[in-house]
Amino acid sequence: MSERKSIKDRIRHAFAIEDAADFEPTEREAAAAEKVCREVVRRRMTVPAVMLLEMSRPLNYLGAQALHFFQPFGTVLIEPGSWETFANFLERRGSVEYLARLIEDVEAERVDAETADASAPADESATSGGEATGASASEDDSNPVDTPPDHH
Repeated sequence: MSERKSIKDRIRHAFAIEDAADFEPTEREAAAAEKVCREVVRRRMTVPAVMLLEMSRPLNYLGAQALHFFQPFGTVLIEPGSWETFANFLERRGSVEYLARLIEDVEAERVDAETADASAPADESATSGGEATGASASEDDSNPVDTPPDHH
């Protein structure tokens, strides 16, 4: 009976699944994930990327195994250590949620930056446009040929 209990104790956690809420990437994993997410946002692929992540959530482990399988080909383009770090990152539960959240955060930063950039030049163009209009109006006033004579 004691042997059976010890076997039961040994396999008790054989099928344990990591809780996604406890997911915390390492510094290297976080840097690799941020690099990937910034590239996705830079290419304006936020919506398709988040949709793909959400649809493939149950298959993230298989996707990570595919990355391990294609590592010899992928390392031609990307540093081998980064490739393996990202594949190991995807193996863990919670990584998909982390990536989706990070992509949305980077997209929000991009939108905020574009909004700030769009409002700043608009103010400058209105000022410079007003000065240009004022300068052209004063030039028109100084040209007696284009302006009608004053009748007092």
